[in-house]
Amino acid sequence: MIGPCLGLGLMSVLFVPMARAERQDFSSQPAQTSPAWLRDGVICEIFPRDFSPAGNLNGVTARLDQLHHLGVTILWIMPIHPIGEKLRKGEYGSPYSVKDFYAIDPNYGTLDDFKRLVTGAHQRGMKVIMDLVADHTSWDSVMMKHPEYYKRDASGKILPPVPEWTDVAGLNYANPQLRAYMIRMMEYWVQTCDIDGYRCDVASMVPEDFWMEARAAIGKIKPDFMWLAEANKPELMTRAFNLDYDWPLMASLNKVIMDSAPASDLERTWVDSRQQFPKGTLHMRVSDDHDESRAVARFGINGALAASALMFTLDGVPLLYNGMEVGDATESGDPALFSKLTIFWHPKGRPPLREIYRGLIKLREHYASCFCNNHVTWLRNSDGNDVVTFMRTDGTNQFIVAINFSNRPVSGQVALENGGGFKLVPISGLVDPPTGELPRFRLNGFEWQIFHRVVSK
Repeated sequence: MIGPCLGLGLMSVLFVPMARAERQDFSSQPAQTSPAWLRDGVICEIFPRDFSPAGNLNGVTARLDQLHHLGVTILWIMPIHPIGEKLRKGEYGSPYSVKDFYAIDPNYGTLDDFKRLVTGAHQRGMKVIMDLVADHTSWDSVMMKHPEYYKRDASGKILPPVPEWTDVAGLNYANPQLRAYMIRMMEYWVQTCDIDGYRCDVASMVPEDFWMEARAAIGKIKPDFMWLAEANKPELMTRAFNLDYDWPLMASLNKVIMDSAPASDLERTWVDSRQQFPKGTLHMRVSDDHDESRAVARFGINGALAASALMFTLDGVPLLYNGMEVGDATESGDPALFSKLTIFWHPKGRPPLREIYRGLIKLREHYASCFCNNHVTWLRNSDGNDVVTFMRTDGTNQFIVAINFSNRPVSGQVALENGGGFKLVPISGLVDPPTGELPRFRLNGFEWQIFHRVVSK
């Protein structure tokens, strides 16, 4: 989430594009080295409250086989701790308003239930990352017995991190005792449950040197631990984090599909990011998460699939969110974040989305040397207002992805050197179009095609 009580509203706080003259150049610096399992991974964000009718950890464990079959390799579990009652928002409260970082929400189950979830995931070759809310707590947190742990005004009154986050109190990282408490807590979950990473809520609102300190401590326990920042700041990727959110690309995607901005803006945004961030930076490619209206609501079902085709074939690590693979439209952001709205796992009138996502994931997995490297070549085409075309290659295999981001049919051609020999890749669940031979293309509204050829040696 972006904070405990609002969705896109805080994006203006966490992601404020700087004028080019104001940007510090991080592009010549190396990014943090990431474990191979992250670079090749597919993340699924899970909100346990909504994931099953029971709304608990066992409801997640019961679906591990389905997630594994889909091709998910990393489970991101949204906060599992008890939720504060004082100044709670809604009936259930935000999972990001944490009462006790050492405890499991009794509505979710027990510590043993969480251990079983992690063990079951590991048995299937999947990793588990916990959502870490380091910036704030609930107002009735067990930590309130230490008011010095909190941000306070001149009169000593404890403050929220930002005024509109009325259900949480901000932590004060100028206090060394707080830092020690938080690091001990983070070590506890690694040592007790063998988790594989942290997704760090509003990471840019916590001092970078704390993240570096925490990373060093956890690295002594588990060297291949991963760190995901809910942020989009180049400096965080040089020393503290392995992965961040690509909010700029998601914002451009919204404008292209919802506001008829030119599809070429997606390339422009990608290039701009490449010029700002350290070499080798990994971004999480997001089209749907708990801070957005669901992609199927924003884009329609075909537009949501087109968005996913982009995110799953670009560089970086793609994200599936809580029923996205069946086209569930149940909200979970503000204000639904404070309620219980169970995923509808069998919606009617949907194409075979799970099969389509599995096809995309399997393609990415089988040709990981193409799709999991850092190289993307954007290709000119004759309809850059509606269509994006780009190549992924490992030097032996070449894939060209063509995506129509308009709701009308388009025809055109791709500018190719040594064109020819590309064959349309069949994706399970999709009906193969009658024609599909580059450099010419014909795409229906929101249609996408992937082409493959083996480069002659």
